[in-house]
Amino acid sequence: MTSRLMKSFTVAVFSVFALLISVSSYAKEGDGEKKKGFNAQEVIFGHILDAHEFHFFDIIQKDGHHKPVGIPLPVILYSPQKGFDVFMSSKFHHGEIVHEGYRLLTEEYVEELKKEGVDVKKEGLHAGLIVPVGANGKIDHSVSVYDFSLTRNVVQMFLALTLLVWIMISIANRYKKGHGVKTAPTGMQNLMEPIIAFVRDEVAKPNLGNRWEKYLPYLLTVFFFILINNIFGLIPGTANVTGNIAFTVVLGLISLVVIVASSRKYYWGHIFNPPGMPIGIKLILVPVEILSFFIRPMALIIRLFANMVAGHIIIICLISLIFIFAGLNQYAGWGTSIFSIAFTIFIYFIEILVAFIQAFIFSMLTAVFIGQAFEEPHHDAHAAH
Repeated sequence: MTSRLMKSFTVAVFSVFALLISVSSYAKEGDGEKKKGFNAQEVIFGHILDAHEFHFFDIIQKDGHHKPVGIPLPVILYSPQKGFDVFMSSKFHHGEIVHEGYRLLTEEYVEELKKEGVDVKKEGLHAGLIVPVGANGKIDHSVSVYDFSLTRNVVQMFLALTLLVWIMISIANRYKKGHGVKTAPTGMQNLMEPIIAFVRDEVAKPNLGNRWEKYLPYLLTVFFFILINNIFGLIPGTANVTGNIAFTVVLGLISLVVIVASSRKYYWGHIFNPPGMPIGIKLILVPVEILSFFIRPMALIIRLFANMVAGHIIIICLISLIFIFAGLNQYAGWGTSIFSIAFTIFIYFIEILVAFIQAFIFSMLTAVFIGQAFEEPHHDAHAAH
């Protein structure tokens, strides 16, 4: 009986909800005025991609114009034809004004170029790109430009690095003074010491054996650098640095360099000449081993990038549902907001956990790959004996 009542109630709520949306949509179709709706794609990519400012929110003025609120960042451009130009990104007025012969592309301007028949994909044009323009306001292809600007990803990465150095130096100075050695650790030491001990005991020692002390500083640096950037990316208005493929590629390449520098003769012999295998099997196994050598850093790169991007996209999509349904009907927007906010808070706490997990996984896999690089051929030696 209770089950039937719940089903009837659900059908009734859904019917009323659909009716309200239908009435609202019909009313809007009758209106001759076209209003710019909520663009979820622009919001999502605006958060995921890099930018020349920290954008927080928009103020809707009486005339319907959106006034963005944020922190502008320095723009540093070099052109062989025009030389160096340094100014703040606010000079562009969010892409509305041409400054010093340069223009910041916006979504609207890119759409205009598409309508004019310009192949924006072929020319590599996208929102957020700074391009040289001529006196007619069109893109000047005769002028080349190199962008060395301090974008929000770069600035936030420097802030994370500064915070990491400050934390570690302050903790080291406290240990030098005897705090945490002769007495129990307090404050920041009390917070960081269990994490450092965890990385040492669960990541370095099991995978690196008696060489764990040599690689522990690198593993701790990677772990805390990724963790701090992950946590920073969860603050509204900040950049998702670890969700940028360039950031994860650099970390993966650094780990690859460490792996190669730590490798021994047996490691390369195992790749190019697997011991104890027939010639026919080696012809199949050697390409697989060579491919696996490059797949290892790729696993580090893609895993961190995909996980951090996915979480942010899910959160923004859940928030965007409120504005999408509100564009159809005011009551639908209010009704959706209850579920969207509840799920957003749930996913947000999961993302905090993911921030720690991804830092741990990156450090763990790095330690595993380094350990494999200098592993002794004890198994083969034992078999020969």
